[in-house]
Amino acid sequence: MARAAVRNFIIGVIIFNAIILGMETSPAITSRIGGLLTVLDSICLTIFVVEIALKLYAHRLRFFHDGWNIFDFLIIGIALAPTSEGFAVLRALRILRVLRVMSAAPSLRRVVEGFITALPGMGSVFMLMGIIFYIGAVIATKLFGANFPDWFGDLGRSAYSLFQIMTLESWSMGIVRPVMEVYPYAWAFFVPFIMVTTFAVVNLLVGLIVNSMQDAHHEEDNAATDAYRDEVLAKLEAIEKRLDDQE
Repeated sequence: MARAAVRNFIIGVIIFNAIILGMETSPAITSRIGGLLTVLDSICLTIFVVEIALKLYAHRLRFFHDGWNIFDFLIIGIALAPTSEGFAVLRALRILRVLRVMSAAPSLRRVVEGFITALPGMGSVFMLMGIIFYIGAVIATKLFGANFPDWFGDLGRSAYSLFQIMTLESWSMGIVRPVMEVYPYAWAFFVPFIMVTTFAVVNLLVGLIVNSMQDAHHEEDNAATDAYRDEVLAKLEAIEKRLDDQE
């Protein structure tokens, strides 16, 4: 009970500190209450340092066996870095500590676990996407580069234009239709490219993540069921032992 209260308090401080860091980006707010924000940020940082120190005292070297603890330790170390010009940018990374909220929310935790589990499969899909983009960029440069150098003048520009087309951002009126005014049959290249990348490969990524999230959800449910079963069996054994003692 006490551990949950402390955890909720720390998460509240993390969210409060994230709000303060966001407010510090507003010149209007900092000009009015900049001093107060600095004091509140220092208080939050002090709480974080005390938390890390207590964890190190309690767990010793086992503290570094937890990935979240290592993450917290690095972020706090960056926050304590000197405020010189070189380190001032790194101190802004304190906002990343809000990611610890995910460890307390089961639904967010399942999303992260599903995403991490899907990474190997996503790597294969990204490799496939890279091959498709490379082939498409070479073809687009050869076909359209002479008349549209800003979009397809070289391999890099072609890849970027194809990425814009894949995201469906101003792809028709912005790129494809102007190209079709010079090359009427350009649709024969762009339409299959959109069908393969936008509607096929991207959906593969979504499917991998959804399946991984479902697997993580099932594993968590199974773990909860096993824990409940072990608790019930322990209670039954205790009752049986008590009855045997009475006999």
